[in-house]
Amino acid sequence: MTVVATAGHVDHGKSSLVLALTGTDPDRFAEEKRRGLTIDLGFAHTTLGSGTEVSFVDVPGHVRFLRNMLAGVGGIDACVFVVAATEGWKPQSEEHLRILELLGISHGIVALTKVDLVDDDLLELAHLDVADHVAGTFLEDAPVVAVSSTTGAGVDEVRDAIDDLVSRAGSAIDRGRPRLWIDRVFAAKGSGTVVTGTLVGGRLSTTSDVHVAPGDRAVRIRSVQSAGRALDDIGPGNRVAVNLSGVDHGELRRGHAVIETHRWHLSDRVDASLEVLPSLDHDVSRRGAYVAYVGSGEHPVRMRVLGSEALAPGTRGSVRMFLPVALPVLPGDRYVLRESGRDETVGGGEILDIAPVLRASRAAPDRSVERVVREREWVGVDELERLTGEAVPPTLGEWVTTDEALAATIESVVERVRGAGPAGIDLAAFDERERAAAEATDEVVVDAGLVRPADSIDPYVDHPFLDELLRGGFAPPSADGVDRNDVRELARRGHVVERDGIVFHARTLDDAADVAAELLARTPDGFTVADFRDATGASRKYVLPLVGELDARGVTRRRGDVRIGGPRLPGQ
Repeated sequence: MTVVATAGHVDHGKSSLVLALTGTDPDRFAEEKRRGLTIDLGFAHTTLGSGTEVSFVDVPGHVRFLRNMLAGVGGIDACVFVVAATEGWKPQSEEHLRILELLGISHGIVALTKVDLVDDDLLELAHLDVADHVAGTFLEDAPVVAVSSTTGAGVDEVRDAIDDLVSRAGSAIDRGRPRLWIDRVFAAKGSGTVVTGTLVGGRLSTTSDVHVAPGDRAVRIRSVQSAGRALDDIGPGNRVAVNLSGVDHGELRRGHAVIETHRWHLSDRVDASLEVLPSLDHDVSRRGAYVAYVGSGEHPVRMRVLGSEALAPGTRGSVRMFLPVALPVLPGDRYVLRESGRDETVGGGEILDIAPVLRASRAAPDRSVERVVREREWVGVDELERLTGEAVPPTLGEWVTTDEALAATIESVVERVRGAGPAGIDLAAFDERERAAAEATDEVVVDAGLVRPADSIDPYVDHPFLDELLRGGFAPPSADGVDRNDVRELARRGHVVERDGIVFHARTLDDAADVAAELLARTPDGFTVADFRDATGASRKYVLPLVGELDARGVTRRRGDVRIGGPRLPGQ
């Protein structure tokens, strides 16, 4: 399904055209019907001649309801731009066109309505008027279709033009990251909370793990509907109604979003491009009561121009915006900026960075993944995807980094390790990035939880106590005469094992495991501690710690008074 929005000046026949095309009146409220004026968003759907389904979002044309218009045009694929032949191009026609361009809409048709009320000369003038105003915009080469919703003349031609428009607009992209900006919330009798919106970015289903943003409210999808049909799941590019549990409808509002849990970075500070409309009569600076329209929401923002003090009309630059709440946004998301004090549209653009790390005085944002990595030096692959929307293969381990940052980290690790001498440094003393760097260089080795210079010799490998333990076997000598620091270090390096106050050579444990395997080969039902004592020739003082260590390692398992084979028994 493709989502198409209407646009145009108030009372130019947008809702009447949608009714003629779909059989559904998009004006939902009694006041709208009484005044003949669209106040809020309206919705309808139909199937075109090609079999393609299309949903319409009918937006208000009056300047007083511009915020509602802006809530409805996010996530749409194309537009039907409505101009009444009786009145021609009007101020709201101009503002709606500029807003659509700022939002990146690139496909549309023009419906020249109310043609039954004008003669041929006025109709020709209306055509010329439209052509003059859309010159240089995405509608410059768009078909202009004359239509009367009253008589039905031209309705079929509009349907055909929309059919062609939809085929040119293409299908919505599934990036595996669903986001449903909410544009309507209500409570349905017997069902509870229902939200509607245009789904973008990925699929939603009744099994999706989702929550509502702003905030981190976990919710569950009870059911999904589109075009009046119940569905198990639905892809991007569709108008969707979702029945939610776990949240009251009074807790949600337009501008919230249903998103997949743990897939989004919520941001209250973004860097963005700003294209200032040439029609403004003043520069745009940080001074002003600005409102940003992002997704389906309206948010008062503080703004700072990057790289200069102000932007002149008709110019393009970058800004940093501070939002009152953290939103699930991505680079490439479009927005519109208005100045509430002057009640005018200032401009708009696209979000470039959703988590800027540089001070505003140094920031030079763009949408490149390379810049995000360069500014952070090291970034986890999952975090990078949340920040950019792009899945990038790791440079090292689970990290993405630059050649310069990797080389500098390796150099730092090597210097620290060499400074510690042959004994090395405990691996736990390094952070995750440094550990990854240590694994990536041949200048150090990671062994038994230690990082040592590659050309060093383990000073404990020839410790005299090891020979004594090896000779003692299953009845090792006491460690009372050995420095406790040495015993702990030998154990940490894996040379010895200490159990219940008895210290064994690591090889002795391997031998004990072999003895257990031989006993179980003879008696699969299990062996006793006495059986193990007889097989090793050791006293109970040593046998109990040995058997306990074998249990702990999974070589054996205790079942009553006997030991049976565990998952790590040799030969399993």
